[in-house]
Parts: sequence; structure tokens; C-alpha cells
Amino acid sequence: MSKPRKSDVILIKIDGELKDLGAAYPEAAAVEEINSQSIEALDVYRHSCAHLTAQAVTELFPGVQYGIGPAVENGFYYDFLTEEPFTPEDLEKISKKMKFLVKQNIKVEKVIWSKKEAIDYFAGKGQNLKVELISEKVTGDEVSLYRQGDFIDLCVGPHLPFTRYLKDFKLLSVAASYWKGDEKNHSMQRIYGAVFPTAAGLAEHLKLLKEAQARDHRRLGTELDLFSIRNDIGAGLVLWHPKGSMIRYEIEKYWFEEHLRKGYELLNTPHIAKSHLWDTSGHNEFYRENMFTPIEFDNTEYQLKPMNCPFHISIYKARNRSYREFPLRWAELGTVYRYERSGVLHGLMRVRGFTQDDAHIFCTPQELENEIEELIDFSLEMLKTFGFTELDVYLSTRPEKYVGEPEDWEMATAALRTSLEKCNVKYEIDPGEGVFYGPKIDIKVKDVLRRSWQCTTIQIDFNLPKRFNLKYSDDQGQIKQPITIHRAVLGSLERFFGVLIEHYGGFFPTWLAPVQVIVLPVTDRNSEYAQTVQQELVAGGIRAELESRSEGIGKKIRDAEVRKIPFILIVGDNEEKEKNISFRVHKQGDRGKRSLEEFMNGVNKLIAAKGSDYEI
Repeated sequence: MSKPRKSDVILIKIDGELKDLGAAYPEAAAVEEINSQSIEALDVYRHSCAHLTAQAVTELFPGVQYGIGPAVENGFYYDFLTEEPFTPEDLEKISKKMKFLVKQNIKVEKVIWSKKEAIDYFAGKGQNLKVELISEKVTGDEVSLYRQGDFIDLCVGPHLPFTRYLKDFKLLSVAASYWKGDEKNHSMQRIYGAVFPTAAGLAEHLKLLKEAQARDHRRLGTELDLFSIRNDIGAGLVLWHPKGSMIRYEIEKYWFEEHLRKGYELLNTPHIAKSHLWDTSGHNEFYRENMFTPIEFDNTEYQLKPMNCPFHISIYKARNRSYREFPLRWAELGTVYRYERSGVLHGLMRVRGFTQDDAHIFCTPQELENEIEELIDFSLEMLKTFGFTELDVYLSTRPEKYVGEPEDWEMATAALRTSLEKCNVKYEIDPGEGVFYGPKIDIKVKDVLRRSWQCTTIQIDFNLPKRFNLKYSDDQGQIKQPITIHRAVLGSLERFFGVLIEHYGGFFPTWLAPVQVIVLPVTDRNSEYAQTVQQELVAGGIRAELESRSEGIGKKIRDAEVRKIPFILIVGDNEEKEKNISFRVHKQGDRGKRSLEEFMNGVNKLIAAKGSDYEI
């Protein structure tokens, strides 16, 4: 690979940390040049383009306050406080202004002010949101800011050195949001955008966005009659319709079968508990803002559960435990309730009531490594069955604030690392991103559009066993504290279902499809034979429907295609005479004639194999 030209270098990395081009560094530091095409520069492009958006908005709309503008997974956004919502015409004006600023090739430079200088500057400009951020976030006397022309923003950087690098951008949409994600705060206008180092990169991204819109689970959920979320029921609360419930049933059926096969025992626990349980667990102390307001009756305060863990631990404490029982593997599809701010609710992906595929393993230190290996293999096997084979795996290590002893953390982290390596799983270290109570493994699946979705989490917990004083007697009769592993493979069933919808675009594998076969009579005189075929399919364990409307066969086929039903059976005079069927596969066209028995055998083999092909 040729060495990048100096003009291509836009950032430097000093001892592994990205810095502005031209940043000072000690003579002994390890320095690496980062060119414009580097994947490491993409987030800097995004954040720099967010600043460019804010500069354009403040120049076009005097009096608008600019809040925060982070880089996000697929682009960037910037939140603005304005009296009037932005219109599509406003977005065009903002985009045109940004292109002008790009052509001006404005220099971007870091400046350091005192906290008082920064507060006085933004207060003088009427930018009260910035004053609020500085007062809350800046602990010392120095404030890091970035200047480009007359525009100044609060930021630690780094940034691209000149605006000319931002020519390949696109403002995508505007939406309402709340300041800091809290509906009690200001209502904001959020402008979303995307930017890439090249026009080709932007074009490919916009193509994927178009495909993602076609696969949006909220739209498909309505079109395919799978689920709904209604304001008269409650924000973030999901109503599962019959077809969505059938898919959920198949997911749960497979989940239960596999857990029993792997030696798990099943639990069921209440939806509420006395509030003191959440005092003991620490949720009332550390998680209160994500919990619903307590309910009081019989002079006692109860709380909707945000987690299943304390219930499983309470079952553990129901009697004395011995090492001879270990490992204890307990699993539950438990519905929990979390108060997510309305500004972050998003279809099935972010809800307030959801079912977690929870499990807790209680084991001895000697059993820990084997249990983690079992969990990794189990997780990969389940995800593969649902069609996810491309994964991003992370090992998250001890954060600055933690509970437990350092030597326990080292032992647990080593067990996670060793297990990943024994299972031949490629992973990245995510330093300091473990939860306060233990290190963890996170597995993200990649869908057909190569978007990553968090699913599996394997966490070792030092906190709850200590808080609940869990004990067991070891082989010497000594009283010890067990190791507890929290584990979710699919995560939230609601979120996982949303991911499945978008991954398959609503065209589910046969085993998951709510309607696997639809029978279409060519004319009304074929209806009786069509009904007989449909009844035989149902009796044979296949989910089949009969289309009985008096419509032309062409329209019936088109409607069945829109419904994304895997197999379309067509029965006319010839099929009725020969006592067979003709069939089509969704999106793949006509497959000819078969005997009904041969067709049913083929479909049942597909269902049993849980595959995603349609060859029978």
C-alpha cells in the first residue's frame, strides 16, 4: 500500500489517541498519521459535519440556540432550540449554506478559554444551553472549544483541519427531541445527517438507507399486521397481533426446547414486588430514574420490576445450597418494565415493557470457565438458527468505579478471555466498559445491511451475591459465596423481533412465518377442492390459509406476494382433476406441479430444519 500524501493526512494519533493535526506531543510519543480514507477518521468527519450544520443554522436563523451535536453510528445529528420547527425548505437552505461554508475552506482550530470567559461569551450570545452545559460538565477552570470562522462551539475534539473535507454530506431529516432526552425539558429540533470522505461512500450509504426504510419494522409491522403500539394503551407498550404472536410463539418454543436440552430449569416470577427488594438489590439507589413510580396498597409500597435478577436470587435463598447442586442454571422469559423517556422510544427497539430471555447461573470458581464456554457455544448456536452468522464480539473490562476485589475481577476477566479463545471466537477488548458489578461479553449480530444489533450479554456479577448474602457449602463444609452469571442470548424479545423483521424484510423463514402456505382457487368452482387442500395442510402441521375471495387469480397472487407468504398454492381445473397442486415461492416465481403429499413433506422438512431456503 502506498504511503498517503501529506495533503491526505487530516489527523494524528498520539500514543493511540486521535488528536488534531498539528497537536503538540512529547518527543518519545508514538505518532501515527491518519489519512482521509481511514476508518478511524469517520467519527471525526461526522462530528465535524455536526459543527458545520450548527454554524449554518446559527448564521441563517439568528436567535436559535444550539445544544449538542454528536457523531452516532450511521452519521450525526444536532439539536436546536427554536421557536418554529424546521421545514423541508429550511433543510434545503441549511444544506446550501453548508456547501458554501465548505467552499470557503474555513480553518478549524482548537482554543482554550477559562470557564468564566466561556460562560460570559455564550451568555452574551444568548446561548443559554451552552452555559448550562459548561456549568454542569466542566469541572476545572479550562474549557475546550473549537472555532471555525465566527462560529465557536464547546467541544474536546478532535476535528478535521478545514471545512473543505466535508463536501460529501447529506442532511437527511428533522425530528422533534427533548433537551437531554427528558420530556420535562425544552422541546428541540434535531437535524440528522450523514457524511463520508468520498462521494461514492455517501452514495452507498444513501442506498443502504433507502433499503433500511423499506425494511423498517414499524412500517412492516403495520403492513403485515404483526404488532401495534397505541397511544390510548400507552407509549412503549406493545400489542402483539395474531400473526406477530405466532412468530413469537415459535421463537419461545425454540427457546424453551433448547434451554431444557442444555440442562436449564425454568422459573416464573411476579411482575411486581415490595419496594424493599429493590433497596436490597441496589436498583432504588442506582437505577431509580429508569423505574416506574411505586404503587401503594395495603399500606405497603410495591414496584414494577425493571429486572428479573432479584427474584431468581430470592429463589436461590429459599433454602440452603450445596456445591453438589451446582451449576444451577435457571432461565425465565420474564417481562420487565423500565421508564424510558418518550424521546428515545422507537418502535420495538426501545419500549417500556418487554420480555427478557433471562438466565442466571450459580457456580463455583472451578466451574466458571466451563460455564462461560457453554454459554458462548449456546449463544452462537441460537443466533445462527435465526440467521445471524456475522458477529461483533466485545470483552468489556473493569471500569473506574466498581465493586468487588481487584483479584476477583482479574480472575473473572481471565475466564471470559480464555473461554472466548477456547471457543475460537474473534473479539475486541472494550476497556473500562464493564458494568460496575463485573466484566462481561457482548455479542452484536450483523443483519443483511451489515448493521450491528446488541443481542447476547454474558456478565459476571460480584454485587448481587454480596448484597443478598448468597452462600453455599463447599466440599469441605466451608461456607462460600457462589459466582453468579447473568445471561441473555436474544435480549429483549420485542427488540429481537424488530431486528428479525428488518433482517428478513418481513419475509420470514418458513419455520417462523405466521402463514406458511396460502391456497388460491383459480375460480369459484375450485373452492371446494382448495378448501380440502388447506384442511389437509393444517392437519399436517402446516400453517395454511385459504383465499376465498372472488377475485382474479392474478390479483390473488399479487396480494399473497405483498403479504410475503413463503408458499403460494394454486389450484384450478387441472389440479383438481389430477388431485395435485401448483405452487410458487415468494419472490422466486413458479415451481410447477407436485402431489400434495410430496409438497407437504418438503415443507415439513424445511420447518424441522429451521433453514432459510425454500427448496422442497
